[in-house]
Amino acid sequence: MNQIRKEKINQYIQKQGAVSIKEISALFPDVSLMTIHRDLDKLEQEGSIIRTRGGALPGTRQLSATETNLESRIGDNMNAKKIIAKKAADLITTGSAIFFDAGTTTLMLAKQLPDINLNIFTTGPNIAISLSSLANPTIYLCGGTLNKTNQAVSGPGTLSVLENINIAIAFVGVSGYVEESGFTCGKEDEMLVKQLVMKKAVKKVILMDSSKYGKVLPYTFGSIEDADYIISDGTLPEEFVKKAEEAGTIVL
Repeated sequence: MNQIRKEKINQYIQKQGAVSIKEISALFPDVSLMTIHRDLDKLEQEGSIIRTRGGALPGTRQLSATETNLESRIGDNMNAKKIIAKKAADLITTGSAIFFDAGTTTLMLAKQLPDINLNIFTTGPNIAISLSSLANPTIYLCGGTLNKTNQAVSGPGTLSVLENINIAIAFVGVSGYVEESGFTCGKEDEMLVKQLVMKKAVKKVILMDSSKYGKVLPYTFGSIEDADYIISDGTLPEEFVKKAEEAGTIVL
């Protein structure tokens, strides 16, 4: 094995965050695809990277057992959240029944929402409070058990409310995405809420900044094919965007 080549591959993956086999091969046009695969296998054995179907991720992106608390996440990727919120707000039309998932990106969307006639259902108490400053929307806070870490409500009571409403458009946040696992979150009860909302909504909108790519949490609630829109900060990997296009999912 060429140690210099292997180190260059590792450095490229660590810098880019998520790469495809095609990208790596382009760096070494005189090296066979089989050799590139062997280099990646060795790097994974050393713990430097994580192999994915069709590519690789930095080895530092390991399985997370839980989500970080809300306070520590509010200031993360603030510009990305503002970009996503602005794009998402453009999808909202007067008179719609909307679902806002709990989370910091949906909280940003709530802060940018125009004061128009809407029926808004949310599992985020802090989102409901933020929206209460608007005169025209009617706000429904879904009941349930409060997760004090991320300020989300979930459980049988939440599912019961959501089972009995019609949702025109749902804005759903993610904690992580890798191709093998799809969109993931950290709590089983919250996974059930997200799954139900994705099933019931006419339009399913995933809000996902690029920092979520390559992270995986224990519970999968959907895949690219399940979403009608994926709204990002514009820096998702080309491989991900291509997969979405092939599935008929619009990436904004």
